[in-house]
Amino acid sequence: MSVEIRTLDPRTDDNEWNRYVERSDGSNPFFRAEALRLQAEYTGTTPHLLAGFKGQEPVGIFPVFEYTKGPVTGAFSPAPHSWTSYLGPALLNVDKLKQRKADRRIKRFLEGCLEWIDAEISPLYSKFVTAEFDDIRPFVWNEYDVKPCHTYVVDLEGTEEELLGRFSSDARSNIRNADDDSYAIEEGDSDDVERIVEKVRERYENQGQPFRLQPDFARSLHEQLPDGAIRPYVCRVDDQFLGGILVVESDRTRYRWQGGVKPDADVDIAINDLLDWHVMRDGLREGIEEYDLVGAGVPSINRYKAKFNPRLETHYEITSGSFGVDLLVDQYQKHR
Repeated sequence: MSVEIRTLDPRTDDNEWNRYVERSDGSNPFFRAEALRLQAEYTGTTPHLLAGFKGQEPVGIFPVFEYTKGPVTGAFSPAPHSWTSYLGPALLNVDKLKQRKADRRIKRFLEGCLEWIDAEISPLYSKFVTAEFDDIRPFVWNEYDVKPCHTYVVDLEGTEEELLGRFSSDARSNIRNADDDSYAIEEGDSDDVERIVEKVRERYENQGQPFRLQPDFARSLHEQLPDGAIRPYVCRVDDQFLGGILVVESDRTRYRWQGGVKPDADVDIAINDLLDWHVMRDGLREGIEEYDLVGAGVPSINRYKAKFNPRLETHYEITSGSFGVDLLVDQYQKHR
């Protein structure tokens, strides 16, 4: 039996779509209908929610954003300008299949999605950044260009002391020797979401780099997604906001989405070490399995992230097309 590709409406089929998102091990909160609507709204794109079915059984989801500028049309997942970390396809009901059946089902699902994209969008350029999706062979077989990208992931296992003990000596020292009375780290509110994004914007502007993530987009995600999906961790000293990290949380993973920039204030504590430690410690306490530091492709930043003894993981950037690439890639720039 072939895999049928259906399109769902993010405005009317949101409950059905979100059920598939929640059942997929390869999804994250950015897959939810609320997040997809916001991505489309803030990026001027049209969302297409593709779902694959074998009979009545869902086998995969693939949210795609149609972006048009002049004569050039592109297909993206995630949406351009959204600075969303990962999207692309995600699978359901495949884990228990034998390899031969799994291969066939994945191939049919992806090729059905790609045929739909070609027929309905006809993009001159496509770009997809996968989440936890390893079998990218169907993209290769359909002549897409596939580039491996890397991220660091910390396994949240063992006791708190064992987790801390795996960090580098300077990270352990910065965390253990910080005077608990000299700072406060807590989960903030929607105002803190905007403060964190503004801190990142200032950092980029000081380096002469563009930063297009809109603070009200991040705020809307915090307010519209289920409680706990977006967690703004903030550090204050004498009630003054000094820095923070926006954490995206799925059932098993916390993602270090935005924040963690070097603070302006001259204080005698390692603010970012403490922020990341609190994110990991709280995740461990709540049964979260891993902390994705989101990116391992910038040497100057890798040195900081590597101090937490992460493992290197691979995801993929999948592209197709050439005409208008410079224009569309400029619209899709993001820092990794």
